[in-house]
Amino acid sequence: MSETTLKEQLRADLNQARRDRDKLRTTVLTGFLADVRNKEIELGREASDDDVTGLVTTAIKRRRDSADQFRAAGRTELSDKEEQEAAQLQGYLPPALGEAEVLAMIRAAIDGGAKDIGGVMKAVSPQVKGRFEGRELNRLAREALA
Repeated sequence: MSETTLKEQLRADLNQARRDRDKLRTTVLTGFLADVRNKEIELGREASDDDVTGLVTTAIKRRRDSADQFRAAGRTELSDKEEQEAAQLQGYLPPALGEAEVLAMIRAAIDGGAKDIGGVMKAVSPQVKGRFEGRELNRLAREALA
């Protein structure tokens, strides 16, 4: 039996959301699948699970940034909507890594010869992509190098 791709899972969830008449989920998934299609056109090939995961990460980050801006402007209803959309997409990311796991990866990179922040980030970033916040990774790496 073949394993379904992330894109196939998104399409199946969109169809289910339509059957359930879940307006928020339908809107989020429709827009996101359009982003996936645009990425495929840009790449000139079918999007891999890694490509889709990267798009999910970017979409969540974009929505959280928008939510922060709306909140700062006093538009809590729009801020709440963006947060809900980010939460809908969060379920498509692989399980998040804990700080201890990431710290172990950072130490392994340092033991492997990474002497500066650039070397550590280059070694660890691909391993944690979509599973740990880049800003936090940078902070942990700087602390470990200090």
